[in-house]
Amino acid sequence: MSELKNDRFLRALKRQPVDRTPVWMMRQAGRYLPEYRATREQAGSFLDLCKNAELACEVTMQPLRRYPMDAAILFSDILTIPDALGLGLYFETGEGPRFRKTVRSEADLAGLNSIRADDDLDYVMNAVRTIRAELNGAVPLIGFSGSPWTLATYMVEGGSSKDFAQVKGMAYDKPELMHNLLTLLADAVADYLAAQVRAGAQALQIFDTWGGSLSAGGYKEYSLKYMQRIVTRLQADETTRDVPVIVFTKGGGQWLGAIAECGAAGVGIDWTTDIGLARQLVGDRVALQGNMDPAMLFASPARIREEVATILAAYGHGTGHVFNLGHGITPGVNPDHVTAFVDAVVELSPQYHVAG
Repeated sequence: MSELKNDRFLRALKRQPVDRTPVWMMRQAGRYLPEYRATREQAGSFLDLCKNAELACEVTMQPLRRYPMDAAILFSDILTIPDALGLGLYFETGEGPRFRKTVRSEADLAGLNSIRADDDLDYVMNAVRTIRAELNGAVPLIGFSGSPWTLATYMVEGGSSKDFAQVKGMAYDKPELMHNLLTLLADAVADYLAAQVRAGAQALQIFDTWGGSLSAGGYKEYSLKYMQRIVTRLQADETTRDVPVIVFTKGGGQWLGAIAECGAAGVGIDWTTDIGLARQLVGDRVALQGNMDPAMLFASPARIREEVATILAAYGHGTGHVFNLGHGITPGVNPDHVTAFVDAVVELSPQYHVAG
C-alpha cells in the first residue's frame, strides 16, 4: 500500500488506525453531476459509456475532482456478466435494464455462453487499467460485481421487478435449477472480480441489491451462501487473498450476524439499520460501511451535517467505519449538498480517531 498517497479507506477496512473516517459514495460517478450527464451524452448510450475505457475513466474521476473522496469506484454496470452470458442486455427508457432472453429452464441454463472474464469482459479490465493509471496512487480503486442472487433476479425476470415472482417461484419450486444457476454465477463473479484485481482494483464490493427481498431462510440459502463461495474462492487465490471485500445487502440488517461470518472484510449496511447497534452486533469481526439515507442529501447543508454527526457518534470511537450512503446517491441531488456531506465527514470524524 506504500504506493498510495491516501490509504485510509483500505486501513479502515482492515480495522487499522486512521486519522479520520474515510468516505466515498455508492454511485458517486452518476447523474447528479452535470459533467457526468455531458459525458454520457458524448458516449451515445449508457452501455457505450461503460465500454469506452477513456470515458469510463473520465466519469470515475469526476467526483474526485469535486470532493475529497477516499476511494474511486470503477464505472461499470452490475449486469455485465449476464450480458456476456448471452442474454442481450439493453436499456429501456424509463424502465431500466432489460434482457432479450431469460433463464427459466434447464435448457435456458445450458444455452448460456461459457465466459472468461479477461476475454469476454475485457472492456471492463481496460477501464480498470485506465482508471488505475489516471489515479496515480491518489486513492484506492474499488472493483465490483452484482451478487449471484441479484444477477439471477434480472436473468430470470428479464429486467427489474417489484414482486420477484418468477425468480422466487423458481427458487421455491425448482431449487435445483436455481442452485445450478447461482453456482454458475458465483464462479463467474469470482473469476470476474479476480480479473479486476489483476487489472488493478485494490478493493472489491459485491452489490446484493435484491437479497433483502428474500425470507430469512431464503436469504441464507440463495444469497449469502453464494457470496460466501465468492469470498472463499478469492481468499484461496494468492493474487486476491489480501484484497478486502465488502458485501452489501440492501435490506439485510436483520442478518448482519450471519453476513459478518462470510469472510468479507467489510459489511455495507443501509439506512434502516442503526450503525451503533450494528457495531455492537458484529464487534471487531468486520468493518462497517454506511449508512446515511441518500434522501438526506435533499435536506439543507446544516441538516446534512447534523445527520453526519449523529451517525459518527452512533458508531463511536475507533477504526473500522467507512462512511457512505445507505444506497446509491439519487440523481436529482444538488452537488453542493454532497460537498456539505463530505466536508462534514472530513471535519467531524477526526475526534473519533487517534492519529493514524
